[in-house]
Amino acid sequence: METPVTLTWDELTALPATEVTTDIHCVTRWSRFDAQFKGVHWSELAKLCEPKPSARFVIAHAEQGYTANVPLAAIEDEKALVVYEADGEPLTPDHGWPVRLFVPSKYFWKSAKWLRGIELSAVDKPGFWERYGYNNNADYWQEERYGF
Repeated sequence: METPVTLTWDELTALPATEVTTDIHCVTRWSRFDAQFKGVHWSELAKLCEPKPSARFVIAHAEQGYTANVPLAAIEDEKALVVYEADGEPLTPDHGWPVRLFVPSKYFWKSAKWLRGIELSAVDKPGFWERYGYNNNADYWQEERYGF
C-alpha cells in the first residue's frame, strides 16, 4: 500500500526528530566536515505513507520543477533526513528553507533544496542535473561526477 501524505510544518516538526553530524561533499570539489543537521528520518515518513514493496527509487520534487533522484536505500541510510535545521539554526532561504532533503551518501546536488514532495517509484527517473550529464549514482567516494 502507498498512501499519499501531506504534512503541514507543524505536523512535520512534531514527528520524532533526528540529529546527525556528518560530512557533505559537492560536485565542484569542496567538502564540509562535521556539518550538523536536524530533521525527520525517512523511517518516520514511511510509517505514514506505507510504501509499496515495488518502491525502489525516490524522486525529490522541489521549487520550480527541480527534481533529484536517489535509490530508496540512500534515504533509508541512518544519516539521511528531511532537514529543517542546520548547525542548530533553521535553514536559511539560500540553503533550502523551509526543508530540504539531505542524502549524505551522495554528492550534495542530490540533497534537493526547497523540498515540496517525495515521490516513490519502481523505476528510476533521472533528476534535473542528471538530464544535463551529471552521474546518476553520484558516489563521491568513486568521484562519480559526470556521465553514467
